[in-house]
Amino acid sequence: MSKHLVKFLPDDISLTVETGTNVLRAASIAGIEIKSVCGGKGSCGRCAIKVQQGQVRLEGGNRSKKMKEQGLNLACQTFIEGDVVIEVPKDSRLEEHQVVLENENHKVLAESELDLLSGYEFKPLCRKVQLTLEPPTLTENASDLTRLQAELRQKTACKELMVELPVLQQLAEALRQEDWKVTATLACMNGITEIVQVEPGHVQNDGYGLAVDIGTTTVVVYVVDLATGDLVDSRGTYNKQARYGDDVISRMIHAGEKNGLDDLRKAVIGSINELIDKLLEKNNISPDDVHVAVTAGNTTMAHLLLGLPPKYIRLEPYIPTATELPPVKARLLGININPEAWVLSFPAVASYVGGDIVAGVLAAKMAKVEMMTLFIDIGTNGEIVLGNNEFLISCACSAGPAFEGGGITFGMRAMGGAIERVSIDPETFDVSLMIIGNEKPIGICGSGLIDCMAKLHRVGLIDRTGQFFRDKDTPRLRKSEDGWEYVLAWAEESGVDKDVVITEADIKNLLRSKGAVFAGIQSLLKSMQLDVNMIEKIIIAGGFGNYLNVDDAVQIGLLPDVDRDRYEFMGNTSVKGAKLALLSQDAYKECKELGHLMTYLELSAGTTFMDEFVSATFIPHTDLTLFPSLNKDEQGKEVK
Repeated sequence: MSKHLVKFLPDDISLTVETGTNVLRAASIAGIEIKSVCGGKGSCGRCAIKVQQGQVRLEGGNRSKKMKEQGLNLACQTFIEGDVVIEVPKDSRLEEHQVVLENENHKVLAESELDLLSGYEFKPLCRKVQLTLEPPTLTENASDLTRLQAELRQKTACKELMVELPVLQQLAEALRQEDWKVTATLACMNGITEIVQVEPGHVQNDGYGLAVDIGTTTVVVYVVDLATGDLVDSRGTYNKQARYGDDVISRMIHAGEKNGLDDLRKAVIGSINELIDKLLEKNNISPDDVHVAVTAGNTTMAHLLLGLPPKYIRLEPYIPTATELPPVKARLLGININPEAWVLSFPAVASYVGGDIVAGVLAAKMAKVEMMTLFIDIGTNGEIVLGNNEFLISCACSAGPAFEGGGITFGMRAMGGAIERVSIDPETFDVSLMIIGNEKPIGICGSGLIDCMAKLHRVGLIDRTGQFFRDKDTPRLRKSEDGWEYVLAWAEESGVDKDVVITEADIKNLLRSKGAVFAGIQSLLKSMQLDVNMIEKIIIAGGFGNYLNVDDAVQIGLLPDVDRDRYEFMGNTSVKGAKLALLSQDAYKECKELGHLMTYLELSAGTTFMDEFVSATFIPHTDLTLFPSLNKDEQGKEVK
């Protein structure tokens, strides 16, 4: 098959690809990530590129009239037929976005080891033991492994000590290199202890472990010192699986295509390895000194990491291959740490309540306290847990990608150029914006959308159904070929040379997303015959929660209208739970028990959720008694 030269601008990156390769795929090979909410199906219209010169074949797809006028094509529907030069506009790029590792906007629950380990013994999953063995003689001629195991049993009280072939192959030389002084690294889990490394001499450090959050949108890695429990460093980036679609459903569909599952597995492992490589190099740590990794992700992400087909997760009756996943050697997954290191996955509850939520419940210690607690992780798939030390009940509601910018005309993730806060003058309806990175605006992220909807409603530009009032006197409110819209930034102010707008359709999408989350909360409460005022604490989890303004979220009907002091922000509870399991064998054991203890409420069974959802697709709700603070004036008096 013929090959052609492809040059990408303004990156000035060139590569050769085979005839018929689409531009989206070619850009990915070149390391240029292009937005593709639909996973390359041609329906989202986000992967706009311009062919500067060369021969291409164009197919269909959702290419708007405006795109055609600007000479833009869809990357996924543009197939290379000769040498070409391609320009990728800034607003089509999936650049590294803002991953908040510690909360910047709220007072977050402390993450010191004392707080995280409260109630648990500091006993990491992996440790090193220094040994000095008696050399063999003609009369004391036990095998090298027998001598090592006997000494370890005496020093550690471990009865069963496993060892795999790669370690055994190095054992004889390691014992003799430093005159029978060695350091054995032991991994302890599920009641089994394995010798995962034997090093010559007495090594002083206990090595390192990784806590990994595998989110649909982001991947975060913590490097943890196993001797002290200290966080050495952390880093996050976007999940490279995004090139195959923003949401889990798109990725499940791609997994069913030819080589699709392998594409997705390689993409997430590539994301993890990129973070590991940078973290270890920065901190001068050898990959061989990382002996264990604990991962937490939703059920689909966990399946894709291990190469398990997720097909039946999305098909009724929604059954995963497994909720408890086996430990796997790093060498089998291709993760860039010690090849014999164990990679452990948090157990899931069900198809749509995964290990990331179990990790969050573990970190929040919900099963240890009497306080009635509501745990909410808002994202593409909103997961909710209600309970205390007596019961835990969970559910998942498909919020859709709106909170991550998906399905929104100028929606984007939280990265440079994203609008994250909006202020609207109640008299002139003019607007002022807060932009991530203080750059020119190119779009609006989830927190900006919630803020914007709340402000539009507050100043009287939209009604409770999300429809614009047509009679408002402002040039920012106008009717376009796609319907009514409000201009957030004029073309000359933006970083994309066009007006950045929020449309009526965008607002309706966001209403459906917020409605799904609130309906999930109400469904859980009704299933347990509880009133919202009986909830003593509401935990907001996940990266998105870092940006959330509770007052705005309550005003649009996303979150319950209770005393704001009941809200706590825990940030990324998935990676915190993984870290806790890494540092405590008891916590790791408990996480496996939590997977069994948490009841799963299937929202698609019965009519409760749908009834609640319909009521929740208004601002803030059809039942205004659920939002009493919104019915009061500034003096706290009831508004009639």
